[in-house]
Parts: sequence; structure tokens; C-alpha cells
Amino acid sequence: MGFNVSLSGLSAAQKDLDTTSNNIANVNTVGFKESRAEFADVYSNSLFTNAKTAVGNGVATAAIAQQFHQGSLNATSNSLDMAIDGSGFFIMNSELSGADFSYTRAGALKLNDNNYMVDSKGNYLMALPVNPDGTVKSVSLSTTEAVQIPQVAGQPQSTSKVDLSMNLPASEAPLDPTQFDPNDPGSYTASTSVTIYDSLGQSHIQTTYFVKPVGAALANNNQWACFVTVDNMPVDIWDTMAGKPLSGTYEQDTDGDGVADGTAAVKGKNDHTGFVLSFDDTGLYKGSSPATIFTQALGMDDPTSVIPTDDGAGVIPPGADGTQRLQLSFDNPTQFASPFEVTSLQQNGTTVGRLTNVEVTANGLINATYSNGDKHALGKVALARFTNEQGLSQVGNSAWIASQSSGVALVGEPDTGSFGAIRSATLEQSNVDLTMELVDLISAQRNFQANSRALDVSNQLSQNILQIR
Repeated sequence: MGFNVSLSGLSAAQKDLDTTSNNIANVNTVGFKESRAEFADVYSNSLFTNAKTAVGNGVATAAIAQQFHQGSLNATSNSLDMAIDGSGFFIMNSELSGADFSYTRAGALKLNDNNYMVDSKGNYLMALPVNPDGTVKSVSLSTTEAVQIPQVAGQPQSTSKVDLSMNLPASEAPLDPTQFDPNDPGSYTASTSVTIYDSLGQSHIQTTYFVKPVGAALANNNQWACFVTVDNMPVDIWDTMAGKPLSGTYEQDTDGDGVADGTAAVKGKNDHTGFVLSFDDTGLYKGSSPATIFTQALGMDDPTSVIPTDDGAGVIPPGADGTQRLQLSFDNPTQFASPFEVTSLQQNGTTVGRLTNVEVTANGLINATYSNGDKHALGKVALARFTNEQGLSQVGNSAWIASQSSGVALVGEPDTGSFGAIRSATLEQSNVDLTMELVDLISAQRNFQANSRALDVSNQLSQNILQIR
């Protein structure tokens, strides 16, 4: 019996050594959780055994228990790397569809050849589907989806509106607006430009010019003549009622309110029409003539040519079908005795966006940013927790699968309830305490030596008995 007791001790000591060695070997493994060898004594009793004098039958390994306390968090330069600060597991799937789920704390992720977020084994990161505003549609393991990051975003949207706000310098020397020429800086007071887009996503430069008129060129000194060009080609202001360019004649201020009556326009050099902005005596904006400012239709069949539009004017238009018009809207411009200053300038067109950045927020929302300014919520990282974490079954690669002992996975959003927050560009290191492991290694070694000695003593006693004559 002594042999068996010592052999069980040797086996337990070896198991302890193996467990400690495995912990030490994985001290730098991302997301690794240390194990602890747990042992139980062995007794063999019967109805007629005296419990007071019974001797144990050795030791048995009760469990190799995983220890799921938090490992240290280390920052990285990869925005796809993630760590969970708190409880929970990332959900991974070996297939795009199916239910081959595994659970891990290792968030070292990358993109595969189809732009899905995967780990080093090619398992897909699973996320909760979200609405465009980032709110979660459903919290369920069955509705989680693999995260794919598109390299491009959206269809091109042609510019239809340009919004401006600026201060026009009241003290500038007046000029003759009929002599406006976009190629002559001396023919206008100030200008500002914005990039606009056609229906194919091609970029163009739209410029608005401002001319402080001389004398009686307009009704009074509180009016400005304005002109528009696209790619440095003059564009007429359109008379939407008549279906043709504005006439280009100045209408008089018959009622004395400081604003030209009806529809006023001004012609610059080469007979291109512009529009008029009006201010009161304090420099505040009163309105425009026409009240709603549209350009002529822009369009072209050959991107390399200059073609006549419906009024016969040659324009390099940004549209492909001839239907694109620009509406210019002014948000309370001013006319003060200070330098020309643009306070707001924006347009509503977009081109095709190229992926520029991926970020993951603390609540797990995965956002992709594109070069055209678009920002898309692609999903929210799904986290899982279990009633009994130590009941999970190890499958390697710092991953586990659910078992009957662990219970089913409970899925939730990061940074809510008992689930931890997501730390982007961060990895959770192994939770192995190397100092403690080295101490445990010495202890296991001594235990092995002691059991070896006990086995040797039992062998000597048996040998002495065999030598009795």
C-alpha cells in the first residue's frame, strides 16, 4: 500500500510541475489565464473500517482550475487590437455562418483578405448588429454577425447646395461690376472657393466673387454684385420663373427700402449674369436678388470638352447629365468695416470615400471613417459571460468553448451591467505572476523529491522483509 500512496504523491507532484511549467511557458501569451492544480486526499472506507485508525490511500488530482482574474493591459499601435477591462469574453466563430462559437480574452485582431476582423487562427470576431445611429438592434448570440470593414463608403452625391457666411468689407474701394473678369483680380473685391462634386464623384472648384459697385451701378452702396464660376468658367444665375438666365439689367429702388425691386441681376465681362446681396445701414443682411439663387444647369458629355449649355454659354460643368444646378444660400452675411472674412462655407456633395481609420469606443461600437467625411457604425462588439467560468473547456489559442458545467453564454453590450469596457489599441497580457510560479515550481520539486524518498523507503523496507530467513 505504501508504494501506491507514494506513487499517487509522485503523480500529483508531476501534475503540479506540469501545470506550473505551462503557466511559465505562457507568461507572454496574450489573453492567457493561469491554471492551478487542485488536489484531494483519497480514502477507502467500508462499514467495518475504524475511521479513527484509517490511513489515507494517497492523493488525486481534483481539477486543473483556470484563474480568470484580469491580466495587465498594454497599449499597442494597432487600432484593431482590443482588450476587455472587466468581465466578459470576445465571441469568435470559425465560420461566417453557423454556431461554432468560441470565447477568448485575446483581442489581437487583424483583417483577412475579405476585410473581416479575425484572430491569428482566422476565427471571425462577432458583433451585435446596430442601426445607423449606433444603437443595438438585438442582443442575442444567434443574431451576432462577423465584422467586415468596407474599404469604400457610399455612392457619390452631386452637390446641389452651397452655404456661405462671410463679412464683406464696407470700406473697400468700389469697382465697376460690369467689368468683372475671374482672370483679373483687380476686377473684384473678394472671393472664396469650395470643392464641389458631380454625380460621378469628380471634384470641381466653385468660386463666388464679390464686387463692391461704384456709384449708381446698383441702387445704393449697401449692395454687392456677386458672380459664380465653376473650374474658373463663369456660370450664369438662372431665372427659374422664365427658364433662362437673368436678364442682367439693374432695377431701381422705387419704394426707397434700399433693395432693388423685383429680380435684379448684374452682367460681368463677356455677358455673364450674377446676383445681388443687400444690407441695411448697420451692415446687417437684408436679402438677395433673386431671393433664391440658382445657377444654370451644369452638365457635359465629354469631360475634356467645353460645351454650350441651354443658354448657349460655354461652361465646364460638373454634372454628367446636364441636370445639376447649384443653389447658393447665405446665412446672415454682414457688411462691416473690417476685412473680408469667411465664417462658414460648406456644400452637401460627397465623393466615394476611402477607408482612413477604424476606431472602437469604450462601449464596443466599431466606427469606420472615410476620406469623404463619412463615418459608419459597423457593429458593436459582442461580449459573453458564464455562470461558471471555470467550467469552460479549453480548446487552445487562448480560447474556450461552453460546456455543461459552464452554462450557456449570456450575451451583452460592453460597458453595461456586469460587462467590462473595451479598450482599443490595447491587449490584455497573461495573468501569470512569474514570481509566484517560480516559488510554486520549487515547492512542487520538493514535493516530488519527498515522495520519491518515501517510495525509496518503502522499497527498502520491502527488501528487508524479503531478506528475513
